[in-house]
Amino acid sequence: MSASSLAAEAVWKDIESTRSVTDDQLSILHFLFGKNFERATRIVDQRGVKRISGEPSGRFVFQVMGESQRKEEYFCFAENYCACYSFFYDIVNRGEQLCCKHQLAARLALSLGVFIEVKVSDEQLAVLLSKL
Repeated sequence: MSASSLAAEAVWKDIESTRSVTDDQLSILHFLFGKNFERATRIVDQRGVKRISGEPSGRFVFQVMGESQRKEEYFCFAENYCACYSFFYDIVNRGEQLCCKHQLAARLALSLGVFIEVKVSDEQLAVLLSKL
């Protein structure tokens, strides 16, 4: 794990423990993630993050609103996958970013507890994930 990833992880854990974010934490995350973090905060402010949880397992995936005119939504796992183009182009292919704005929005919403909760059966969650 890179030094940037370790620093980000420490900040996320602090935010999760208090369910609030300080100006210093915002500055660190902005330094690490730049414009992607700014975009992620806008998505969270617009209540654009849903956590789709399967029952009874409790497994979940995030559905995060995009910022384009089409208002697409992307399925993602906050720490290691997003279905958006940027994830494959900037992160997987070019290695230029640590994560995309949708992953950041999911992680921020989870850390602050400000996502929209959608409960489905484990079977429904499995079908949803099979389409990724």
